[in-house]
Amino acid sequence: MLSKIITASLLGMDAEVITVETDLQPGLPAVHMVGLADTTIKEARERIRAAILNSGLEFPRRRITVNLSPAGRPKEGSHFDLPIAMGILMLERHAEPMIEKTAFLGELSLDGQVKPIRGALPLAMGLRQQGIRRLVLPENNLREVALLKDMRLYPVRTLAESLAYARGKKQKNWVTMQAENDCEVDSAREEFRDVAGQERVKRAALVAAAGNHGIFMIGSPGSGKTMIAKRIPSIMPEMSYEERLEVTRVYSAAGLLDDRCQVVRSRPFRAPHHSISKAAFIGGGRIPGPGELSLAHNGILFLDEFGEFDPALLETLRQPVEKGTITINRSWGSVSFPCRVMLVAASNPCRCGYYGDQNHLCTCSERELARYYSRFSGPLLDRFDLHIQVLPVPRSQITSGGKGEDSYSMRQKVAVAAEIQTDRYKDAGIRFNSRLTEKQTEAFCPMTEESRRFLQKAYETLGLSMRAYYKMIKVSRTIADLEQEPLIHTAHIAEALQYRQLEPFYRRMEYDRSRSIYK
Repeated sequence: MLSKIITASLLGMDAEVITVETDLQPGLPAVHMVGLADTTIKEARERIRAAILNSGLEFPRRRITVNLSPAGRPKEGSHFDLPIAMGILMLERHAEPMIEKTAFLGELSLDGQVKPIRGALPLAMGLRQQGIRRLVLPENNLREVALLKDMRLYPVRTLAESLAYARGKKQKNWVTMQAENDCEVDSAREEFRDVAGQERVKRAALVAAAGNHGIFMIGSPGSGKTMIAKRIPSIMPEMSYEERLEVTRVYSAAGLLDDRCQVVRSRPFRAPHHSISKAAFIGGGRIPGPGELSLAHNGILFLDEFGEFDPALLETLRQPVEKGTITINRSWGSVSFPCRVMLVAASNPCRCGYYGDQNHLCTCSERELARYYSRFSGPLLDRFDLHIQVLPVPRSQITSGGKGEDSYSMRQKVAVAAEIQTDRYKDAGIRFNSRLTEKQTEAFCPMTEESRRFLQKAYETLGLSMRAYYKMIKVSRTIADLEQEPLIHTAHIAEALQYRQLEPFYRRMEYDRSRSIYK
C-alpha cells in the first residue's frame, strides 16, 4: 500500500515541494525514513506513534517506509510530523481527490496536538509558487501565513481535525483573511526632539532616510552619533505590503515569530555587537539560516563602534550591500537571503577617540593611527552614500534649550519624498533612489546643464570614484525630491558633496599633535 502527501522543505529562504511517500509492507513493525532526513525528522517516528495512539487512532503494526522525495536534498524541521502522520493514516483509508493538491505542515505533540512551526510563511510561499494554493497548517501559524491573500488556509489544532479534512468530514470554511496581529521588531522609536544641536547631522539623517542611503558618521565620543542613529527608524517611511511580506518571511525562517508577533509591520532595526561571529552576522549553519544582515532586510543595519568590528567581517558587506542578497555556499548547493539594508555606521576617529578634536588631545601614536585606519578600506567606505563628521555640541546649544526639528516633521518630509519615488519607479522594480543602477540613474535623474558641469568639476577636483560619482547623483536626486523639484540643481549637488567631505580621515593630512587640530 502506498500513500503520497505534499509538504515542503525550507532551504534558506526558498521552499522546495516535498512528497512524503509512505509504503506499508508485511514484516516486523518498524518505521524507516529515507531521503536525507535530519535528526529532527528521524525522531519524528516516536512523536508520530504516540500522537496517533493518543488520538484514539490505530498505528499499523507492519513495516513502514517513509521516503522524502526528491531524496537528493537535505531536509530538516519538525513541520514534517503532520504530513508523515497523515501518510501513515491514509495507507488503509480512502482520501478525497482534493487532498492531492493540498499541502500539510505541522509539528505534533505526544497527545496529538498540532503545534506551531518555524518558517510557515516562506514554506507557504514556496508551495504557492508551485501552484499549490490549499494548505493545512497549525492554527497558531494562521495569521502569519494569512499575509498571502490568494492562499486557502485550513487551520487545525489536532491530528484528528487534519484527518477529518482528509476524509472529507467536518470541514471548516477555508480561511482567506488578511493578518491583523502586526508587531514591531527591534525598532527604536526615540525622538529627534531629544537631540540638542547637530542640525547638520540631522539633515543628513533626513536625506538618508528619504532615499534609503547608507550613512557613515565619524566623531569624538559623546558627540551624538549613536543617539542620532537610533532615532532614524522614527522617520523612516512605512513599509509596503510587499516589504512587510518579505520581512515577515525572513523572521519566520529565523524562527523569530510567535503568538505575540506574527506579522512584522515596522522596518527592522538591528544593531549587532562588534564581537559578533561571521555566521551570526551573514547567516550560516549546516543548512544556513538568516543572520543579522538579513534580519535587517528593508530596514536599518546599525554598526556602532564600526572600527572595532573584525575587518574581514566588514569586507563581507561589500558585495551583499550592493546586490541586496547574500549567498552562502555548501557542498550540496547554495542558499540566498535578501539583505536590502540601509547601512548606518558610527565610529570614533581613532583608538582614543579624539583625533581631530579641537577640545581634546589625541594620545594615539602614528602606528596606532595607521593600524586603526587600516580597518576602513576604501572600497568598503565607498559603499556609504553619505559620509559626515559629527562634531561636539557647543555648550551654547546645550544650555539654550532649543531642540530643533522633531521626528514628526521629519517623517512628514520623508513620506512625501518616498511617495514621489514610489510613483517614479512603479515600473522599474525598485522603491528608493539608492537602488538605482547606473543606467537607471541616467534615465531617472535629469539635471540642469549647470549642475552637470558642477558635478563633473567636483569629480575631477576631489578624485571621486565612478561609484561615488553615481552615488552623488542619487543623493542629489533625493535632496531634490525632498524639495519636490523635478530637476537636480546645483544647490542639490553642492549639498550632496558636503556629505562626502571626510578626506581628513581617509587621507594622511599634516596634523599638529601639540594642538590636536588640523592645520
